[in-house]
Amino acid sequence: MEAPSQAIELQDVSNYLTKPSDAKLASASLNINETRGSRLDEDEDSDPVENLPSPTTQAAQRLERWNTPRVNFWRTMAAFWSFVVMGSNDAAYGALIPYLQEYYSLTFVVISLVFLSPLVGYTASALLNNAIHLKFGQRGVAMIAPGCHLVAYVVIAVHPPYPVLVVIFMLAGFGNGLADAAWNAWIGNMANPNEVLGFLHAFYGLGAVLAPLIATTMITKGSRLPWYYFYYVMIGMAVIELATSSTAFWSATGAVFRANNPRTTNTKDNRMKEALLHAPYARVTWLCALFLLGYVGVEVALGGWIVKFMLEVRKGGDFASGMTATGFWMGITIGRIILGFVTPRLGEKLAIAIYLPLTMALELIFWLVPQFYVSAVAVALQGFFLGPLFPAAIVAATKLLPRHLHVSAIGFAAAFGGSGAAIFPFAVGAIAQAKGVQVLQPVILALLGVILGLWLCLPRIHRKQE
Repeated sequence: MEAPSQAIELQDVSNYLTKPSDAKLASASLNINETRGSRLDEDEDSDPVENLPSPTTQAAQRLERWNTPRVNFWRTMAAFWSFVVMGSNDAAYGALIPYLQEYYSLTFVVISLVFLSPLVGYTASALLNNAIHLKFGQRGVAMIAPGCHLVAYVVIAVHPPYPVLVVIFMLAGFGNGLADAAWNAWIGNMANPNEVLGFLHAFYGLGAVLAPLIATTMITKGSRLPWYYFYYVMIGMAVIELATSSTAFWSATGAVFRANNPRTTNTKDNRMKEALLHAPYARVTWLCALFLLGYVGVEVALGGWIVKFMLEVRKGGDFASGMTATGFWMGITIGRIILGFVTPRLGEKLAIAIYLPLTMALELIFWLVPQFYVSAVAVALQGFFLGPLFPAAIVAATKLLPRHLHVSAIGFAAAFGGSGAAIFPFAVGAIAQAKGVQVLQPVILALLGVILGLWLCLPRIHRKQE
C-alpha cells in the first residue's frame, strides 16, 4: 500500500536534481514531513529524527535570546516563576523539620525521609525527561511539572499520616526534576547563558529565601499557625506556575522540539544512551552529573539543617535561627546575580576553581568559630560563592557537548544532581541521630573537596559545539 506513494515521491525529487538549491530544500522538506508523519507514534525510547539534516537556521538559533523572539520573554518569565516554586519547595524542608518532628513525634532518621523520598521522583525525571521532550515537547513539561507540584501540595496541606507525606514528596520531586532539567537545557542554549542562567537560579534562591521567612513567621509569630498552613501558600504558587507555564509554552510541541533539535551524528542509538555511554560525551555528562549531585547535596543539606544546627549547637532563638536559613539562601540569590556577570569573564573553569576554595575556607570558619553571629555571616557568604556553581556547570556542558545531546545530557545531569537534595540531607540526618547535628560541618567540607576535584577533571572549555 505504501510502495506506490514512496515511488512517486522519489520520482518527484529526482525531477529537481538538476536544480541544486531547489533540490536540497525539497529533499529536506520531504524528509521532515515524512519523519513527522510516519514516526510520531514511535516508542518513547526511540528517536524520531535520528537522520534529519541539521537545520539551515542553526546560526540564528545560536543567537536566540531570552527576549527574542517575543514569545521567549513570556517563556523566560514562566521559567523564572517555576524556579521560585522549586526553591520554595526545597528550602521549606529546613524551616519545617523541627515542627514536623514535633508534630509527628519522630526521630532524626525517620524525619530525614522527607529529604530522601524526592529521590524517586528525581530519578524518574532523569530517565523520562528526554522521552517527554520528544513526545510532548516543552508544552508537556510545562503542564506535567506544575501539575505534580499542585497535587503534592494539596495532599500535604491536609496533613496526612507521615507515611503518606513521605510518598507524596516523591511526586513533588518528579515535578522539580522535570522542570529543572528542561528550563536549564533551554536557557543554556541562549545567548549570554551565564547571565540568564544566573537570573534563573537567582529566582530559585528567591523562592528559597521566601519559604523559610514565610514559614518561620507563620509558625513562630502572631497566631502561631500549624506547619501545614504554609502549604496553602504553596498551592497558590503552584496554580500560578501551571497557568503561566502552560500558556507560555503551549505552542512548543513535540514536533517543534524534534525539528529544532535534529541529530548531528550518525549513531543509531537513542540520545540518552549516546550521552551516557559513548565517549567522549559520556565523560562530560557523568562529571557534570556527579558535580551537580555533590553541589545540590551541599546546598540543600546546609540550607536544610542550618536551622536545627543553630538551635541546638549555637543555642540561637527560634526566629533568629530561622533567619540564618534566609541569610544563606539570600547569599545564593545575590551570588547568582552578581557572580553571573563575573564568571564568563574569568571563564567557567577558572571561576569555579576560585569560588570553591573560598567556600571551603568559610566552611572552616563556620565550623570552628563557635559564635552565633559569626556562623550566620559565614553561612551567608558561603551561599554567595556557592550560588554560581549550578549555572556554570550547565554552561560548561553546553560548550562541551553537541546541541542534539543538550536536553538528554543536561537533563540527566540536572535531575541526577537534584537527587543530591535527597541523598546528602538524609545522610546528615541519619548520622546526626547517633552523633548529633554538628556532623553537618565535616560532611559539608568533605563534599566541597570532592566536587572541586570533579570540576578540575572536566576537559578544557573552549566554546559551544554545534
